[in-house]
Amino acid sequence: MSTEDRPPAPRSLAEALRARGDASLGALLRSRPDLITPVPTDLTQLATRAGTRASVVRALERLDRFALQTAEALAVAADPATYGELLGLMAGDDADPAVVAALPHAVGLLREQALVWGGDDRLRLVRTARELLAPSPQHPSPTGLGPTVQEATAGMSPGRIQEIVAAAGLASTHDSVSAVSALTGLFTDRARMATLLADAPADSLDVLERLVWGPPYGQVTADPAPRLRWLLDRGLLLPTAPGTVVLPREVALHLRRGLAHRAPEPVPPVVEAAAVHRPQVVDSTAAGQAYTALATVEELLKDWDEGGPAVLRAGGLSVRDLKRTAVALDVPEPTAAFWVELAYAAGLLASDGEADERYAATPAYDEWLEQPPAERWSRLVTAWLAATRTAGLVGGRDAKDRTLSALGPGLDRSAAPEVRHRVLALLAGLPEGAAPATGSVLARLRWERPLRGDRGEDDLRGRLAEWALSEAELLGVTGRGALSTQGRALLGAPAAPAPGPEAEPSGPGDKLPVHHHHRATPLAPLSPAEQAVASAAAARLLAPLLPEPLDHVLLQADLTAVAPGPLQRPLADMLGVLADVESKGGATVYRFTPGSVRRALDAGQAASDLHAFLAAHSRTPVPQPLTYLIDDVARRHGHLRVGAASAYVRCDDDAVLSEILADKRAAGLGLRRLAPTVLAAQADPAGLLEGLRAMGFAPAAESAEGDVLITRALAHRTPPRTPPEPVPDGPPVPDDILLAAALRAIRAGDLASTTPRKPGAAPAADGELPRTGAAETLATMQAAVLTGEALWIGYVNAEGAASQRVIAPIRVEGGFVTAYDHTADEVRTYPLHRITGVAELADDEG
Repeated sequence: MSTEDRPPAPRSLAEALRARGDASLGALLRSRPDLITPVPTDLTQLATRAGTRASVVRALERLDRFALQTAEALAVAADPATYGELLGLMAGDDADPAVVAALPHAVGLLREQALVWGGDDRLRLVRTARELLAPSPQHPSPTGLGPTVQEATAGMSPGRIQEIVAAAGLASTHDSVSAVSALTGLFTDRARMATLLADAPADSLDVLERLVWGPPYGQVTADPAPRLRWLLDRGLLLPTAPGTVVLPREVALHLRRGLAHRAPEPVPPVVEAAAVHRPQVVDSTAAGQAYTALATVEELLKDWDEGGPAVLRAGGLSVRDLKRTAVALDVPEPTAAFWVELAYAAGLLASDGEADERYAATPAYDEWLEQPPAERWSRLVTAWLAATRTAGLVGGRDAKDRTLSALGPGLDRSAAPEVRHRVLALLAGLPEGAAPATGSVLARLRWERPLRGDRGEDDLRGRLAEWALSEAELLGVTGRGALSTQGRALLGAPAAPAPGPEAEPSGPGDKLPVHHHHRATPLAPLSPAEQAVASAAAARLLAPLLPEPLDHVLLQADLTAVAPGPLQRPLADMLGVLADVESKGGATVYRFTPGSVRRALDAGQAASDLHAFLAAHSRTPVPQPLTYLIDDVARRHGHLRVGAASAYVRCDDDAVLSEILADKRAAGLGLRRLAPTVLAAQADPAGLLEGLRAMGFAPAAESAEGDVLITRALAHRTPPRTPPEPVPDGPPVPDDILLAAALRAIRAGDLASTTPRKPGAAPAADGELPRTGAAETLATMQAAVLTGEALWIGYVNAEGAASQRVIAPIRVEGGFVTAYDHTADEVRTYPLHRITGVAELADDEG
């Protein structure tokens, strides 16, 4: 392309954006969604918003380390800088080939993010980014470089500048500007600087070595030592304030051999595989963990079935209730907090909203119980992936030094879903069955988002990553540290890369002798619809790996039953009423006691029902001691009956009633004899039942018709509840429909604001609406209907908001103009009295 054919260089970021295609603008708006919240009116407003401090900080935080280093180098380069100058700062005099190869991508990324604009001959970092990254005494540059010679000598007297020029061996000049320019030329000339430093005392060079990589500032006394005086005389150190000197940027770059950074990092750290296991072992281990996860959540909510712990006044679980839950689940307290938070995130657990507020299962929990195990697991892991509530923070302190409690406020961290997804994506990039070294995962994450360590929270992203690895193992997304097949499907990831011959371990858990250098292809987070499809696929892969529920137990003579595996739900529910769980593990042991048998009888079961149930579901004969236990408890069960009279007790054996009346423990019940076989009580029926049971009797409640009532307490449920909404990490990424509409609106608004007007037709200044009289406006509109030309108008809507538009009038009648509005991309009707003015557009010369 000849120089005449080359498009003119953009003079501003707005012009650079105007030259972009829709695909490039769409990529910008996807990567920086805050730019279309709300949709800008035109590209000038978009460029202005892209340069605001909040938006630039957010964009910088999403850069990887090398792209950030590139931006930092541009901040200390000339403005504008050429690509060659930037390459010199990044690759140094030795032209590091890795940097040379990676720099075009980094510059392209900065351009795409609208942090850099201009061609390779005039690269400009947006002003706000330069202010944030350029060195200053208050905010040192990450490069460790100080101010330039020109900046450092800005307040220096002309005489002193001439003294420095002379001491450096340069000819004196007539003005300070040329003197500073000559000094800068000396410091940027490698050969002349080498000659100058060759005469430097050794201890003076030691001073430079201490300052060269930053910080570049040092302290001096009023009478500097000879080694410092030699440097100050030649401008190799320049005073910035009384008692403070600085190493000029040009001198530091010479000593660094041109490098802006001590250690450029063009290549991301490799995620190393610490061990490799057979894929079948990984999948079976993960499936076992998945089944344990389901059992743990079910056990948690069954424990809270009749109403769980009370809600603290400030919200959340008390420390004591969390400890009690951990003991009940037989897990450490941090793990118990994770399961509680997971059930809450999945919508299975919430507060009941009563006056005496307590936590309880939701109606959704009952629906969840009816689903197949693999689908129940899928619901848990899908909720985990998207949740911003972070169980790992429980027990820590918030900004006001208050303890963070499980289910309480202050646990949301918007970065959590992204970190979880990224950690699993890095695992998906390893060969099948490979478990990563945790340190290498953390190093990779730090490289990918160096500014997002949340300085006030002690590297929150690192802690989130460690929690993600442990939680994925608890849930069965990973097995033995490696991503399982169902975990890979959960991400929508392709099949794993095959391990190379050097990666084969000698045993299932052996360390790899050679690190994998496979670089994972970044997996984008899935949309809700895509995630639903991926979760269903993961559930299908998991289903055949889960153990089949059993329909039998093994009864033993010591009044125990052994369940050699998971039980079918009706069997597990009934056995949970009839017996107490004594131990869990590969096999669950249940123990029958008088209290547990009485519990089953209270639930409405007859002794014959219990005998038949045990005979039907035991692979061993029903032991005689168990038969005797059931019959003995049943013989005394229901001997006394309690009803509401306020309450009453009746019994065919008046001697038993006499025994109750004589018992001192019955004093609080307010009993009196109404008939030989009936006692009346002041206590309510429930209190009377409890009192008689405490005295050693086994009463049964009865209805008004005299029938025995089933006294099993109904499961306590909250009203319908929705799961907690994740706290978004900034504005959501726009979908394709919103993005297309936003681009159309921005382009149309830009057309209205930049379309050339005919000379003299619209005297309005830039940004002002055109002004014409009513007669001229009407005449111009009518003429445009005949010619089909487009017009530029100013319009004020009913709310008083002014805008400028490009329209093609179709019809003018009754005080209204109907026109195709290029700005809105649709036909609209405008009242003529709301049009401030009209102007004809210049002919299209292109």
